[in-house]
Formats: sequence, structure tokens, C-alpha cells
Amino acid sequence: MSDYLSTELAATCAALGYYDGSKYHLDKHCLDVIKDLIKYLRRDSESHVVRQFLGQTKVLQTDLIKIFIEHYDKLELWDVLLRQVINQLIINITSPVLLLFNEQVPTDKIQRTIYLKLISYTQSYKVALIDGHIWTILSNRLSEILKLDNVERGEEKEMIVERILIFIRNVLQIPPDENEKRVDNDATVHDEVLYALNTSGIVDLLVFIASNRSEQQYHLQVLEIISLMLRDQNACQLAKSGLQRSVTEKEKDEATLLAARLKEKEKKMEKVRKYAGARHSHFGGTYIVQNMKAIGENQLLCHKPYQNIEALDFGQDKKKVVKPKNKRPMTDPRNERTSALSVRLVLKEFCIEFLNAAYNSVMRYARSSIVGDARNNQSEVTCYLWALRFFMEFNRHYKFEVKYVSETISTGIFHLVQRQMEHYYDMIITDKKKIPLWSHRLHLALKAYQELLYTVLAMDQSTDRSVRESSKVIKSNVFYVPEYRETILSQLLCFDELKMSRQYLIDLTTTAHVFLKMLSNYCGRNKRGMVVQKVKQTRQKGAESVQKVQPPARSLEERWDEISPQLSIVMQEGMIPQVVPFDAASIVPIDDQKVDAMKKVQKLLRSKDLEQAIGLIRAAREVWPENDSFGSANITAEEEFLALREIFFADLGGE
Repeated sequence: MSDYLSTELAATCAALGYYDGSKYHLDKHCLDVIKDLIKYLRRDSESHVVRQFLGQTKVLQTDLIKIFIEHYDKLELWDVLLRQVINQLIINITSPVLLLFNEQVPTDKIQRTIYLKLISYTQSYKVALIDGHIWTILSNRLSEILKLDNVERGEEKEMIVERILIFIRNVLQIPPDENEKRVDNDATVHDEVLYALNTSGIVDLLVFIASNRSEQQYHLQVLEIISLMLRDQNACQLAKSGLQRSVTEKEKDEATLLAARLKEKEKKMEKVRKYAGARHSHFGGTYIVQNMKAIGENQLLCHKPYQNIEALDFGQDKKKVVKPKNKRPMTDPRNERTSALSVRLVLKEFCIEFLNAAYNSVMRYARSSIVGDARNNQSEVTCYLWALRFFMEFNRHYKFEVKYVSETISTGIFHLVQRQMEHYYDMIITDKKKIPLWSHRLHLALKAYQELLYTVLAMDQSTDRSVRESSKVIKSNVFYVPEYRETILSQLLCFDELKMSRQYLIDLTTTAHVFLKMLSNYCGRNKRGMVVQKVKQTRQKGAESVQKVQPPARSLEERWDEISPQLSIVMQEGMIPQVVPFDAASIVPIDDQKVDAMKKVQKLLRSKDLEQAIGLIRAAREVWPENDSFGSANITAEEEFLALREIFFADLGGE
């Protein structure tokens, strides 16, 4: 940094105002100074000189936060701070460092040093932003705007809401300090920020925004914030958290403490042995290893006795060969930990409220945005897959209720996740500079697929018959369509330890086991054996006809189990004909022919004419929409399948 630029930046920061120990006094040109700092940041060089200077001088901690807290009553200045400073200064300062380097960790030595410096500065910002007064002010301002109708807000207030959400996102995404190695059940900086967000009321406002249909433009931002809030949490452990530690947690903590004590004791013994045997006598003699030859024909010599022959190492003094970076196995970036109990209880309550009020609507909007977006923003897809996996697992371990996650339980979701897995694998092959990023996303998609299977498995154990039938429909599609059935097999065949982590292989093997177990149970339950009755042979008398043995009549359940897989495939891939559901030449009025159409659908189903049956019920739905006798107008594939099942089993006076 040049001396001129350093002096100019120092003078600019000094002109913001001063703190006398109790109150921060603003300079009369404070607003212009803030705008100058914004201009400096806009014109920053590739070395990020201005950003480094602001981090080194701690402008955020010493000036900006105090202005933000103590002068919030000056609404004009505060709004400028919020619209301009947080947008261009505080948001710019706390923005993800990786974005400044095009989402790639720099490999150049100088750029790498700058990158690490900026990371350390943002970590110090996060420590300063633990102050609850900041979040209380933001919460009050956000709640005031959300009370207004969308028409009354105007563009400026909409922008303020967006800036507040971006600021929350930027603070939560700051990575933890590597030196901050807190044990489980201890509060980290991230935990303290979460606790401040909860006490200020921002967490409740996030749930309100997510549950409000008129705030859909912010749903994806809220979903990203939630993923950052819960990034270190284990869904199963969070769902089972209580006011007191469970027996399992106590046993785990005791085992961890015992292992730490044994490790410390072993280190002390190692030091004792090291220094006790440091005075080595070179005249102590040598030892012969029996039944082992040296390079020549002589016995192998060694200078100390070994208790086990396995301890004899010939490569002890050899220089180890360092593997190249592109040949090293992929490491797993996940680091789940157990937060403090108070933080876990807060997050558990938040997850329950989000599931009850907002999960289905947010995931519906996120899915429509992902499917309809031609740009296919991968960060949005990643947040969607993470939320799908986390909240479905939380729901499964807390109090399994299908209605809370109904939006993400369907064949279409399986198709979406399977398509993303294939896309991520293709990107691993083609985009070799970002292999760790695509590998992490592939692992995330696999976990989502695994959780879908676990949820379907839990649906089979439900006491509600409709839930079990829905599970059966999903399984018939997943097990009979080759693309779904071969997804896990193809991932196993394509596994590469240099591009995929060991934890990915563990999860992939677990998913394959669950899938095969479900497939085995499904095939075993639907397997039908034919009972052949042995008939005693008798002599034929004259021209008497031989009576054929009739097979036993099959029940409707058996016949339905036989046609249901074919029916689900025909509904998705079959050529459905156009059918007229009534007889126009008949003297019977069209309204009175509804029962005949119902009987005809049943007859076609029982005679296995599935295309005609589906075509007839869809045509009848348009002719007789009242009372939804043939299903509603916006009926889904699963609901139509259940409607056909009801008609199949109904007693209509026919067959």
C-alpha cells in the first residue's frame, strides 16, 4: 500500500467521529466520509488494499458499530447507513471472502496470504457482532417494515428488508476460527450469534417471513440463512435434545473424557521413556534376529531388543514420499458438533415452528424457482437439498408427521434429486478446477436421496392407511423405473477416492443397503405363489369328459397388487386414449350416466385394460366435476392413483 493511500484512508476514518468512553460523537461530515469509504471500496485493487486497511484498523468495531447502535434514532442517517453503509460498507466488509476470489481458494502464495488475512478480519468482525443491541435495532426496524402492506412499503423499504437479510447471511457464513477449538456443549462464536439473533426476535421474524405467502420474494434468502444457522447441527441429535442430558449423551461425554485422560497419560509415559532412555551406551552390544537374514548370508543385527518382531521397521529413517495434491484422497469438509444446551433448545424450537408453519410453502416456492430458472443457480439448489435432508430427518426423529413434509415426499422429488446427482457427477468430470465443490454438492444430494428412502421406510410403519398407500405408490415408481432403480448402482460404479471423500463412500454404501432392503421387502410382499392341487388319477370310463381342476378364486387384494405397479407406470408413461364417458344416443340423461361410467372404469381396471380406464376416469372428471366423484380438477398423480384404487375395491353391483 502506498503511503499516500494509507494516509488518505487513515484521515478519512478519523473524520467519522470519536468515542469518549461513554458516547460516540459524530463528525459534522460523517455522512460524506461514509460515502467516501464506499467509493474507496468500489475502486479497490486486486490486492484488496482498502479492505485490508479497514480490517487492520478495526473501523467496524471502533466506529461503524457504535454509530449504528447509538444513533439509530436519527432515522435519516440510520436509513442511509442501512441502505448505503450496510449495502456497500458493512455488507461489503463482511461479504464472503471466497466471492472476492471467484469462489476458488487462491493457490498463489501472495494471493493466498491476502485471502487468509481477509478471513481473519471477518472472523474478528463476527466476534464484534455478538452484541445483542445490533440485532435488537435490526429486529425493531424489520418488524416495523413487515407490519406495512406490500403496497405501502415502497421500493426503498423493500430494499432495506433485503439488505438486513443479506447482512444476517454474511455474518452467519463467516467460517469459524481454526484456533477456536471448543469442546462439545461449549458455546462458540457462532452459537453466541445465534443466541443474540433469538433474544432480539429476528429468528421469529424469519419464521414469519417464511410462513407469509406475500413475502415469497425473500423465501430463498431465508432458506439460505436457515442453512447457515444449522450448518454445524446434527438433525437427529437436535430432535432428541431435552431440558436435561440424556443417558446416551452422558455416556458419550464420559467416554470422551476417559479417552482424553488415557491419551494424556500415554503422552506423559512417552516423555518419561524418552528422557529416561536418552543416555544410550554405544557399548551395549548388538542383538541377532533369528530366522531372518540380512542382505548377505549373515544373521540380521539390531541394536535393541524387540518384544514383537512387528516392531522392527526397516523404513524408519527413510524419507517419506509426499503424494501430489491431485493424488491425495478427498477430505470430508463436514464438522458437526454439539452446541451448548441452551442454543440447541432454541434451535429445536425454531425447527419445530418452521416445520409447522413454513416448510411446505418455502420448499414449494424454492422448487418452482429451481425448476423454472434457466440459469440454475447452484447455491439455491444446494440450500434446497440441504433443507430437504435436514428437516425431513428432524421430522423423522422428533414426531414423525407426514403432513409437515408432504411437499418433499413424491416421485417428482426423487426425480429432482436423481437429476442433480447426475449433474454434479458430470461437473466433477468436466470442471476439474472445482472438484472439491462439486464433490461436496454430490455428497449433499446423496444425503437427500438417502433421507427420502428413510422417510418412505418410516411411512411404511405408519398407522394411517393412506400414508402407507402413498408410500406404496412412490416405491412402485422408484423400483420399477430403471433410472431410479439404477441410480445408486451407477454411483457405486463411478466412485473415485481421489474425487470423493471416504464419508461419501460410507453414506453411499448405507444408501445402497437401505435401497436393497426396501426392494427385497417390496418384492417379497408382492410375490404371489400359485398353489397346485394334486388330483388323484382315476380310470376314465367310456366317453365321460374329464373335469378340469379350476384354480382357486383370487381376492381383490391380490389382483390389485398385481396391477398396481403396471398402473403407476401407465399413468406416467402410457399413451392415454381420448374416451367419451357417456352415450350421447342413449335416452338416459347424461347426469344419470355417472354411475355407469364408474362401473365401466371398475370393469376396465379389473380386466387389466389400464389405458382405457385412465382415459375414461379423466374424461369423466371433466364431464362430472361436482362432488369430486372422479377426483378434483388439480389432482396429483398420487391422489389419482388412490382414486382408482377406491373404484377398484368399491362394491358397485358389478363383478
